[in-house]
Amino acid sequence: MKRWLGKAEVVLGNHSDRLNAINIFPVADGDTGTNLYLTVRAAVTALGGTTPDSTETGNDVGAVLSRAGQAAMEQARGNSGTLFAVFLCAAAEPLNGKSRLSAPLLATALNRAQIRAWSALSEPVAGTMLSVLEAAANAAQAVEAAQNGDDSNHALGLSLDAVVDAAYQAVVRTEDELAQLHEARVVDAGGVGMLLVLDCLRSAVLGEELQDELLDGLHGYKLQDPHIHEHMPADDGVEVMCTISLSPLNAAILRQRLDEMGDSVIMSQVGGAQGPEDDDEPAVEPSYRWRVHVHVPDPEPAVALIRSLGEPTDIAVSQLAVPSGAAQDTAAQDKEVPGDPGQPRHEF
Repeated sequence: MKRWLGKAEVVLGNHSDRLNAINIFPVADGDTGTNLYLTVRAAVTALGGTTPDSTETGNDVGAVLSRAGQAAMEQARGNSGTLFAVFLCAAAEPLNGKSRLSAPLLATALNRAQIRAWSALSEPVAGTMLSVLEAAANAAQAVEAAQNGDDSNHALGLSLDAVVDAAYQAVVRTEDELAQLHEARVVDAGGVGMLLVLDCLRSAVLGEELQDELLDGLHGYKLQDPHIHEHMPADDGVEVMCTISLSPLNAAILRQRLDEMGDSVIMSQVGGAQGPEDDDEPAVEPSYRWRVHVHVPDPEPAVALIRSLGEPTDIAVSQLAVPSGAAQDTAAQDKEVPGDPGQPRHEF
């Protein structure tokens, strides 16, 4: 699992520019590659700390992925990064307590991940990385059924081959599933990112090379192809992200209000329930930590709404428009998060 995520960090770093170049949905802001890379980097960093793995995770595959997923969720960037973090956290759950990956476990993990990813978005859309993840999960389940629960390494290899092939086919289909992609003649950037992540998993588990030929022929993915959003109108508005502890009721209220206020609303649980410290107070509703993401015209009402329901941490606001030309000089004066090579982010 460490080898997988480390490989994914390198690959997404190498491909971030091309992923940014074809990023057109949900907004043409050219940051999908950067967001995925930074989110995966957070997961890798969490597994490279000074705490010996044996004390926390041992040989527990689920525990390793859970730790990586929690860190990714806390530092997730954008739609794509948030959905990747959801994917990691959900996939870790059925692997809890397991010392190795198998075809049946892979099928269960991918299915859990695709269900959680679809449900995290208030308005999920086909033709995105959601569709790619769903296709991968369906392929793993088909192989698992055909192999009658075989948990051998051979069956796992067959499953991983099928997963990557299905993900590739799903990426190709994205161009015709979304009108914006079809008009621009490109495939979905987040979908390609998920394909790369899954191919890294196959490579790490099977000890084989990455299948670089997978990217041949994908529309918009040649090095000489332009950044498709360069001549498009700038997207108004901002992206607001934070982490906050809320009861299920307040989380539902926040999601509903954010849906009314903006779009691209993603809310996903971070970790387990946080019950009252005093066991003699069973009437107190447990709270959960949530990672919140939304695109809004103006950040102030969204931030005020969030703060009216709880005490958020790590509130960050990023402009959706990509600075260009002279605008970059002005943007450079904005407050940036240290170590972030992406666009300016304001902290409240």
